[in-house]
Amino acid sequence: MMNKLINRDYYLKKLINVSNTRDIKVITGIRRCGKSKLLEAFKKYIENNVENNNIIHINYALPKNESLMEYHALIDYVEANYKEGASNYILIDEVQMCDGFEKAINGFHAEEKYQIYITGSNAFLLSSDLATLFTGRTFSIEVYPFSLKEYMRYYDIDDPNTAFDKYYIRGGMAGSYDYIEDEDKQIYLKDIFNTLIVQDIEKKYNIKNKNILKNISEFLINNVSSLTNTNNVTNTLNSNNISITNKTVDNYIEYLVNAFAFYKVKRYDIQGRKYLVSNNKYYLADTSFYYAMLGSKNMNFGRIYENIVAIELLRRGYEVYVGKLYEKEVDFYTLYNEQMNITDSEYEEVKFISGDIKADKKYLTEDY
Repeated sequence: MMNKLINRDYYLKKLINVSNTRDIKVITGIRRCGKSKLLEAFKKYIENNVENNNIIHINYALPKNESLMEYHALIDYVEANYKEGASNYILIDEVQMCDGFEKAINGFHAEEKYQIYITGSNAFLLSSDLATLFTGRTFSIEVYPFSLKEYMRYYDIDDPNTAFDKYYIRGGMAGSYDYIEDEDKQIYLKDIFNTLIVQDIEKKYNIKNKNILKNISEFLINNVSSLTNTNNVTNTLNSNNISITNKTVDNYIEYLVNAFAFYKVKRYDIQGRKYLVSNNKYYLADTSFYYAMLGSKNMNFGRIYENIVAIELLRRGYEVYVGKLYEKEVDFYTLYNEQMNITDSEYEEVKFISGDIKADKKYLTEDY
């Protein structure tokens, strides 16, 4: 199975659909979710479908590109490889590794002679930062770990029940599939999650007390799919002799969400038609991290199952809320983007999702 690739047509189609716009295309998502592979797939699409193409592809993760890690050198390299009269594409992986990259990208965009596609570290190329970094308009494509349907394609499994029994533990981080032993898979996944915290978040936000961020992330993992508020987290940490304020907890949770480690889902009063600010739910980017970080001793299938459905809804472009109807909780209250071309019948199905495991498994494996 090592290095097996599957086509991720959903994301590739998104890139293709915006290929003739002037936007700076930014591919985002959690570490190791397949951003670079998607960019490579798009490169092959250009080579096979765009006449007279000229692709300038730079992957900063490769040592051969070390000389380009300063924006003047990047500009010189791109200009030297530009071809007059051709369709010129700039594809850059891990763009944040270039010092002053935003100056180069803004310059390329201003020249109006390149199609620009970039990927970057999840903590250094946040959606909230794009307007500040780039003077030109950006179009973000968020990549998620493998869905259940993609997992089935990867392992050539036809039966959703068979696949789901493995997927809810193994998850969708495809890099872990290379390892045979579960222990080795968990080591790989722990390393990704810890690197996300240590290298990305702590570096970007200059966090001094690394243990506090680690404790907050573990609290959110342990309470995944549960209603959570800042006071819960603060009080728990304080009771464990960790001195922290609500404001700091709020900030650290925001950092974890910004880095795509967790997805925040707000509560919505369906009857009152208003947002509720008291509690939110936090869902892991991938359920495999739950077992890698906490083990399987205290498994809570219900929470994990809800997490899988929540991420699937987000993956498909829905605006997701935790619903409150009178005194009862509705697992998911969803809105959708009209551009998704979702039919009324599909919308009705999603409104009632997570009420029937059999129906949900069918939904999780359908095309979108």
